[in-house]
Amino acid sequence: MDARAGTPAQPSDLIDVDQVVGAYYDLSPDPEDPGQQVAFGTSGHRGSSLDHAFNEAHIVAITAAIVEYRRSQGTDGPLFIGRDTHALSRPAWQTALEVLAAAGVDVMIDARDSWTPTPAVSQSILLHNQTRFVEGTPGRGAPGAGLADGIVVTPSHNPPRDGGFKYNPPHGGPADSDATGWIADRANEILRTGAGHVQRVQLDAALASDTTHRHDFLSTYVDDLVNVLDLEAIRTSGVRIGADPLGGASVEYWGEIADRYDLDLTVVNPQVDPRWAFMTLDWDGKIRMDCSSPYAMASLVERMTSGADPVGGAPFDIATGNDADSDRHGIVTADGLMNPNHFLAVAIEYLYGGARPSWPSGAAIGKTLVSSALIDRVAGDLNRRLLEVPVGFKWFVPGLLSGEVGFGGEESAGASFLRKDGRVWSTDKDGILLALLASEILATTGTSPSAHHAAQVERYGESWYARVDAAATREQKARLGALSPSDVTSTTLAGQDITAKLTEAPGNGAKVGGLKVTTADAWFAARPSGTEDVYKIYAESFVSAEHLTEVQEAAKALVDEALA
Repeated sequence: MDARAGTPAQPSDLIDVDQVVGAYYDLSPDPEDPGQQVAFGTSGHRGSSLDHAFNEAHIVAITAAIVEYRRSQGTDGPLFIGRDTHALSRPAWQTALEVLAAAGVDVMIDARDSWTPTPAVSQSILLHNQTRFVEGTPGRGAPGAGLADGIVVTPSHNPPRDGGFKYNPPHGGPADSDATGWIADRANEILRTGAGHVQRVQLDAALASDTTHRHDFLSTYVDDLVNVLDLEAIRTSGVRIGADPLGGASVEYWGEIADRYDLDLTVVNPQVDPRWAFMTLDWDGKIRMDCSSPYAMASLVERMTSGADPVGGAPFDIATGNDADSDRHGIVTADGLMNPNHFLAVAIEYLYGGARPSWPSGAAIGKTLVSSALIDRVAGDLNRRLLEVPVGFKWFVPGLLSGEVGFGGEESAGASFLRKDGRVWSTDKDGILLALLASEILATTGTSPSAHHAAQVERYGESWYARVDAAATREQKARLGALSPSDVTSTTLAGQDITAKLTEAPGNGAKVGGLKVTTADAWFAARPSGTEDVYKIYAESFVSAEHLTEVQEAAKALVDEALA
């Protein structure tokens, strides 16, 4: 933990925007250096221009690869493209548009020439494609079907020096590993042969091209919110909302939502600054727009818990935060910032407990295998099927499209759920949606989400949850990803009998890329990091904080033994 975590950023913490953008154009990656190649994680390709990891050549190569990939899949409709507020997002957006225009791809850009949240891109793709899906194969169409797909230029909550680029195929959600693997491999081939050989047009010509179209992402998204949320209940209850975009793409959306639905909603900080000079530092002393971090959210938490209102008490009934591309949510009440797992459990109990009577009766509850077991207990009480999948929101996409999954959520504060009539809303994470749901819960029940969680603790018990990292070489990480249950010889974990050893997710049988071990009152999951020489240990105990520490220590010993 950095000594300055949670304190305001200082001038020495800020990036030089001109240097970061200049490096995007001036530096060229070494295509033989793994650290400088295109690599898609669970949320696209990310890196910094200063590290030769996110430069113009990367974006030319990735975009050219996407053009080839979408043609191979018969995706010949428009491509919806959005970007967030990072310094590298606009340059990368421009580069991509130059390649797409030269390739003759119909591209839908923001009509306001502004920022576009990830969920707005997903929603626009789905609205375009809603009558164009081939039965039985969502997101895959025959040539000529006019299916749309999309690109979002964002590194999500990553520090200001980073850039990011992710592809959403016609199902509207994150691309699966088959797609991203193909795109990354082809992009790296293009880097090796020279990205300068890819055809491009000048930006002015690309913007003026007959294939470039203006699309009102903001109105399309905001107008449709009434079909997924009870906004009238929020309005009539007078819930006071403080929405902090954290300098991200949702900034204009929150103001429009307040005006369109006459909500008592204040945009806490409408400032957009690619340096994020107004942020408080995250746990490691870096600027990071992580709305689930109490350190990054320190200023908003302080306002909500310090009696900042002139007459005493919190200035808002609910305060919320979003990351830079608005696919994550942070929920703050007078009790403080909610743990993401706790809010997921509250949201699930509310939605499935009667708030959405038109949802399919068999709609499952979707969670990743590193999310809290509190969700398992809530699902059991609701008598609903639990779909436990590997890490990555992409695993919820088929179920959300078909209505077989009503809600899909990740421990990292990302989730989405169905429209009120049971049809798909978005197949990517939607931080704006979940933030507004917190206000709906308060408006319709008269009880804050944090108070609902306290009631859950009374029923199901208190749990302690954390994630820690352990050092691992590249070879050890590869072995961790290939473990089988038989590699774990221990029969107990932190004093309890082991009840399951999982290397495949119970919800869909997909490989988890690591290991999960459970007992009656605890569990841990270990996964290799895609970007660092560490593996991540997620753990939870329903016994005590001390027991959680025992679980973490036993988990490290157990994994080290299995790797040896």
